[in-house]
Amino acid sequence: MDCAYAPYSAKQILFNALFATLDPGDEVIIPAPCWVSYPDMVRLAGGSPVIISCCEADGFKLTPEAFEKQITRRTRWLMLNSPSNPTGAVYTGDELRALAEVLRNHPHVMVLADDIYEKLVYGEAKFATIAAVAPWVYDRTLTVNGVSKANAMTGWRLGYGAGPADLIKAMNTIQGQTASHTSSISQYAAVEAIGGDQSYLLGFVKQYEARRDLVVRKLNEAYGLRCGAPDGAFYVFASCEGLIGRRTPAGQIIRTDEDVAMFLLEHAGVAVVPGSGFLMSPYFRVSYASSEAELTEACDRIIAACEILAKGEAA
Repeated sequence: MDCAYAPYSAKQILFNALFATLDPGDEVIIPAPCWVSYPDMVRLAGGSPVIISCCEADGFKLTPEAFEKQITRRTRWLMLNSPSNPTGAVYTGDELRALAEVLRNHPHVMVLADDIYEKLVYGEAKFATIAAVAPWVYDRTLTVNGVSKANAMTGWRLGYGAGPADLIKAMNTIQGQTASHTSSISQYAAVEAIGGDQSYLLGFVKQYEARRDLVVRKLNEAYGLRCGAPDGAFYVFASCEGLIGRRTPAGQIIRTDEDVAMFLLEHAGVAVVPGSGFLMSPYFRVSYASSEAELTEACDRIIAACEILAKGEAA
């Protein structure tokens, strides 16, 4: 294994890997819901994103059966993000091994493991990464991480990746012709963040867990919403299916999760991200990386706005 660094956070590592490996028509399997940049990165690199919708009943996680069906001779990568943005879903070691078993018969497929939320895992859930639990895919896995999330160093813009030496060499070549290298200041800061005192993490994670529980409880009080408790990251992915078809006071029919997001923005002053942006509807994402006071106020406003729709007529 070798290592690469990027001055524009983990996103640059992902882009460089795709740019270094994809030819026109090559395919990248992306479980959805997914981070919004994944499909467009693939397209920019000349590839074709193959989206697999992962339903709520499966925990928004890719199953081996669904994965196997989409692999072709043009498949180059499987992109895995655990814990997930936007759902907070966390793959168990057994689930990752089951996906890796599929890859035994497809040696041409590599794995891009986006582990940026690695340390933000709650309750009984345990973080696992595919290169560690499935040795037979170790030498064809690029593991990506960074200091933006658990280290709260978003502004330092530093990500890193570890993978096969020939891949890292190609990625470094691309990096050298685009944005050069990471600043020495960011590198020294990251060394301290990763290798220094980690005792803050326990309290850090507990605070996030408390905020998660607050948001999940409050959203489940709202008319038309349903929200499970995610195992990781700092997002909830709430179903707004119960609001579809309701009529606003102005007479507009709520037809999509985008309509729900606009209604909440206009009537509650709260910004949420519609699930369609993450290729899964009808849902919306809420980040709980805010204070409990702010989250309480935002959720109370959402509850009040949903009550307005509850009182209106159904279309």
